Formats: sequence, C-alpha cells, structure tokens
Amino acid sequence: MFEKLAVIGCGLMGGSFAMALRAAGRVQRVSGYSRSPASAQRAVELGIVDEAFDEPIDAVRGADLVLIAVPVGATQAALSALLPALSPQALVMDVGSTKRDVVAAALAAMGDRVAQFVPAHPIAGKATGGIEQAEATLYQGCTTILTPLAANPTEQVARAQAAWEAVGSRVVPMSAQAHDQTFAAVSHLPHLLAFAYMQGLMGQGPEALRQHLSVAGPGFRDFSRIAGSTSAIWRDIFSANRDEVLMQLTRFEASLAQFRQALTDGRDEDLARWVDEASAVRSRWPSLPD
Repeated sequence: MFEKLAVIGCGLMGGSFAMALRAAGRVQRVSGYSRSPASAQRAVELGIVDEAFDEPIDAVRGADLVLIAVPVGATQAALSALLPALSPQALVMDVGSTKRDVVAAALAAMGDRVAQFVPAHPIAGKATGGIEQAEATLYQGCTTILTPLAANPTEQVARAQAAWEAVGSRVVPMSAQAHDQTFAAVSHLPHLLAFAYMQGLMGQGPEALRQHLSVAGPGFRDFSRIAGSTSAIWRDIFSANRDEVLMQLTRFEASLAQFRQALTDGRDEDLARWVDEASAVRSRWPSLPD
C-alpha cells in the first residue's frame, strides 16, 4: 500500500498507472503535475488524480511513490525540479523507452539520492496518447522491464516490482545496456521503418498517395499502425538510442539488399525460402525461436 502517488506527466502512461494502482487498492491519494496545466486539470475532472499542481515540487510533497511519465529527454529536468521536496523514503520510477540516458539523467539530477530511483519501461501503449486515453487495464498482461541501479537497495527494487505487478504487469529485469540493444531491434527500428515507409508513399505525390490509400487493406493497416506515433516521443528515443538504432538499421539494410538482389536476379526460390524462414519465427512468437 502506498499512501500517496505523485504522477509527473498526466498523459496515457501516467494516468493509466494511477488508475490501475487505485483500482488495485494499493494507493490512497494521487497528485498530478503536467507541463500542460489543462492535462493535469482534466485528470482531476476524470477522477484520475485527486489534486493537480502547477509545479512538480508541490505534487511530490508527502508522496511515497513518484512516477515520472514525461518524454525521456525531460527526465533530468523533472527529477531536478522535484528533488528538494522528495521524501527520503519515496520510491521513484519512470516509464521511458530508453534506459541508459535515463540512468545518466537520474545520476546527474539526484546524485547520492539516486538509490531511490528504479528505472522501468512498461511495454504498453496506444496509437494515440493523452489523459483522455488512460485506462486502468493498460498494463494488465504486459511486460515491464526493470533496469535496477547498483545503488538500489534490494527492498527498493522489490517495492518497484510489487507496484508493477499490482497493476497487472509481468516484471523482467535487464541491464540498461541490454535493454537499449533489445528495444532498438524490436521497437525503435520498426518505428523508424514505419515512418520511412510512409515518407516513401508521400514522396510519390498527392495523387498517387490518394490512389494507394484508397484501396489499402489489412497489410497496410498492420504495417503502418505505429507510424501514427508522434515526434514528441520518437525524436527523443531516436536521439537517445542513436548508436543502437544505427546498428540495427545497418543489419536491416544488409537483409533488404539480399531481397533486392534476389528480386533483380529472379531468384524466386531464395525469396520463398527467406519468406518461409521469417514466417516460421514470427508464427512461433512470443515463444523463443529454436
């Protein structure tokens, strides 16, 4: 049980966490802060938070749990702003999609109090964000990655794990480096490809774009869905995890070059074999490939 949760960033992720923790009966009060006062006030109107504040330092007073739910590039500023009012007993977590930069931000902002911060990344979300999209079931059945710091006491990590399990998550520990390598492969690169694909369609001109989209079906819907995300999130992610994304992009370009050459040479058997190999691995997911 937490007496007070402070949500710094009243959007989809922060709002959903507050709703889920309240629904689980694990928190008594919730305060909120957003860079947009309208978002924080709307969270009050929706009953997601009990009170909203104009400054993060006021939102965290008396909180024993703090969730930083801001773009990763704003993590250090958020932590620096709230630190003077942060209780020494409080647990602080984030929801950022990259971890090495978040860890560096926490170290810079919190100094010798960084032991209170347990980095987290819940693998959940929607195509559109905002407090209006928040729901108590967002984290049910999802995986949440924890990348504990060397400074974290065992009991602090256990509190973080218990909080995410309370909202329905399966918790998996990883190092920050392994996290960023893995998510460059399975999240960051796929988003980059979806954005690039849409740019490729748009580059064919408005008339061709209209024609293509007028008959697009499930394949287009499934492949392009994640291109509906915004630069408010992805600019920071691509910048923070640039090296790992570039490494994955190089590997993808090599694979794409193989497909291009096979198409050019008319090597249909090679194409069929590669399609079947990819299909077999994808069909077994989420099981591990043999």
